[in-house]
Amino acid sequence: MVELSIDGINVSVEPKTTILDAAKKAGINIPTLCYLKDINEIGACRLCVVEVEGIERCLTACNNIVLDGMVVKTNTKKVITTRENNLKLILSQHDFNCATCIRNGSCKLQKLAEDFGVLDVPFDVEYEKNNWDKKYVLQRNNSKCIKCMRCVQVCDKIQTTSVWDVVNTGSKTSVNTKGHKEFGSTNCVYCGQCVIKCPVGALHERDDIKKVLELKAQKDKINIVQVAPAVRTSYGEILGIDKKIATEKKLAGILKFIGFDYVFDTVFTADMTIMEEGTELLKRLENNREKKLPMFTSCCPGWVNFVKNEFPELLPQLSTARSPQGMLGAIAKSYYAEYLKVNKEDINVISIMPCLAKKDEITWDDTNNVDVVLTTRELVRLIKLLFIDINKIEEKEFDIPFGIGTGAGVIFGSIGGVMEAALRSAYYLLNKKNPSADYFKDVRGLDGYKEGKVDLGGTVLNVAVVSGLSNARKLIKQVLNREKIYDFVEVMACPSGCVNGGGQPINIYEQNVKERSDYLYELDKNNKIRFSHENPQVIDLYKNYFIEPLSNISHKLLHIEHKVRIERS
Repeated sequence: MVELSIDGINVSVEPKTTILDAAKKAGINIPTLCYLKDINEIGACRLCVVEVEGIERCLTACNNIVLDGMVVKTNTKKVITTRENNLKLILSQHDFNCATCIRNGSCKLQKLAEDFGVLDVPFDVEYEKNNWDKKYVLQRNNSKCIKCMRCVQVCDKIQTTSVWDVVNTGSKTSVNTKGHKEFGSTNCVYCGQCVIKCPVGALHERDDIKKVLELKAQKDKINIVQVAPAVRTSYGEILGIDKKIATEKKLAGILKFIGFDYVFDTVFTADMTIMEEGTELLKRLENNREKKLPMFTSCCPGWVNFVKNEFPELLPQLSTARSPQGMLGAIAKSYYAEYLKVNKEDINVISIMPCLAKKDEITWDDTNNVDVVLTTRELVRLIKLLFIDINKIEEKEFDIPFGIGTGAGVIFGSIGGVMEAALRSAYYLLNKKNPSADYFKDVRGLDGYKEGKVDLGGTVLNVAVVSGLSNARKLIKQVLNREKIYDFVEVMACPSGCVNGGGQPINIYEQNVKERSDYLYELDKNNKIRFSHENPQVIDLYKNYFIEPLSNISHKLLHIEHKVRIERS
């Protein structure tokens, strides 16, 4: 063990511990801005500097290792002055017009400026001009970039898509697309992980709130809104409301108050996805255990974009089932349009999703039926724009027939949830009886790469669950090299799944990912129906319209042929 003193407190830590981590153990907070543990520990912002006895200059705490007998001071005049000057230098290269910034109130730089009591910037203010194309789902504002390198490191180390890089040198050093590529030509999958890791407003989703307001203003149009499972875990975070109050029924009440004609739950079509995808898996197992196996899930558009961009040879192994979002759009403009006796052109479908890639998904093919997608953050901005007092909104039920969802559909929002839900119903389809609802709980957990064997009552499958594209890349290489043999694989582009999606609320210190995931499983446990095939409205829809999973009409409306894209939005 290494013994040292920090602000007069004796601390004992493991060798190779950083000063920052040692200070945390001692209960001492040191400010950081660029730092991301194990991802970005480069000391670029120099806000974590400390004094070390015997060393004249201040040292960065995030990437300097403790030494035995070291005496560290974190709150001296020299330290405070150095941090403050460094913060002001950062601000001098940042457009700090906070009132018009999309991250106003959730910006770490803004919070630090407040904490340090910065009232003026004594340096010449000069920042980059912005020339980003507004058509892209992911937007970049060069004038906000503080060159912290978080986006570069997340894209390289966590997602391995290498979209961002340091460009130019000297005073013109900046962050932009690697090789100065046009953004549409990069390997970006629109996962949005760079957005939620950006400490300022340099990266954000394209704001489509005005599009929604324009759709709502159309006369003689029916406006349908759907809400993804993961959104109910998190919208209350931005609003400062406990999840026990910020329920899915409260959200349904808010959306009805806003004026949407019908409020549907995407959990319903998550159950539909299980019916289609689960049946597809069993068909593939029956017909050919090699050519198109493993079957990969297809409900995550970031993952599908990754395959299209870098591993197009695997497209035949993706499930052809549309995502739950795509399925509800298709059903709304076919079955439901017929039910309402209107033309599908008379219906607008708006999605509330935890993801930037869902915005891109609706551009994939001509048969898409979703008109606009808002992220969880945009939803909250819409609520604030309309000055809605949440406390005065009563809970409402989702509308029938697409308002009933099972516990299996709810857990789609967390990594492993799609796999578990599919296995629950696959077991039933094979054995004509249900397993215990928690029989497949071993696929749960936020680990980035899980694998194992599951027994479907005599049929044993090799399965894997991965999240984060670095883990997906590792798995793919092992599959292509025949080092690993799987039958069924769930992949989510975002680490831990949709609960950590790129469109979710941004906590300036850390994401509440585990809490969000646990809440989904709590909702599953408390749901009266925990198997997708037992959803009464799903049963009725197949009986009266789709006939059975993988029927001709199911193929036409609920499935998609995955193609490599040339033009990207």
